[in-house]
Amino acid sequence: MQQVGFTLLRGGYRFVCPTPETQRRVNGRPGNEWAGNLVDIFGWSRPFRQDLLPVPLFEQAMAAGILVADEGAWRSRFRFSTLGSHGFFHSAFPTEAEDAVFFGPDSYRFAAMLAAYLRDAPSPVRAVDIGCGSGLGAILIAQHEPAADIVMVDINAAALRLARVNAALAGVDIIQAQSDLLSEVSGSFDLIVSNPPYLPDPRRRLYRNGGGKLGEGLSLAIVGTAMERLAPGGTLLLYTGTAIIGGDNPFLRDVASLVGLGDFVWEAVELDPDVFGEELEDGPLAVAERIAVICLTMTRQK
Repeated sequence: MQQVGFTLLRGGYRFVCPTPETQRRVNGRPGNEWAGNLVDIFGWSRPFRQDLLPVPLFEQAMAAGILVADEGAWRSRFRFSTLGSHGFFHSAFPTEAEDAVFFGPDSYRFAAMLAAYLRDAPSPVRAVDIGCGSGLGAILIAQHEPAADIVMVDINAAALRLARVNAALAGVDIIQAQSDLLSEVSGSFDLIVSNPPYLPDPRRRLYRNGGGKLGEGLSLAIVGTAMERLAPGGTLLLYTGTAIIGGDNPFLRDVASLVGLGDFVWEAVELDPDVFGEELEDGPLAVAERIAVICLTMTRQK
């Protein structure tokens, strides 16, 4: 799989992954039923005829288990999205599987948030990316601080397999652990980052289900874990979405209650006031007026 990624990147491949709703709409346009180029195959997840792929690339993709036959055509089991000059494998569209691996607009916002933090923050000695998914957070830290001891954890084994490939594509070596939060990892960290799922999902898909009443459960659990495992002076950088109800943010009220008057200082900044508006139509989030994306920063005082 790594070789396929290198081949695509060397050929100038670029694909910015949109939201599922955008991908559905674009793929549904007349003329988009079949792939016409590499971006259609590995980005838009469209079916293609074998002669569209150069023979060496087809053979590489077959050897890597990327391609599957589909009623006289072929499909890629994975998408390949780019951020700058780097590429990330993740699940093909539509992401219906319980263990699907996410990459999308939240990933780009998370990356920008993390890059801005790393530019001005003290260099981390030991860092962890909780719920690493494609490995994006850990990879960005490793590229910025090659000397740091970095761990990426996820409860999803499929995510860890792709994160390993993506780290190799980025030229970094990162420790991995299959773990529910930090249950399988010991020690403290001076940087904890996370971009967890934050929507309620009745199907409980790992990449999407935030748990709790409004999708806040996993994000609150990450805050609680960080309170236990941050070293003195260490920081949690959490990118998450929160339901806004009647102008109020219930998640931040829960954070304030959880953190209390302890040894932590924290703040939250709204990065995007309105995402995934379709989630407001029914289900638990039908009580919300919008879903906002925030950056929550929490630091243990020295």
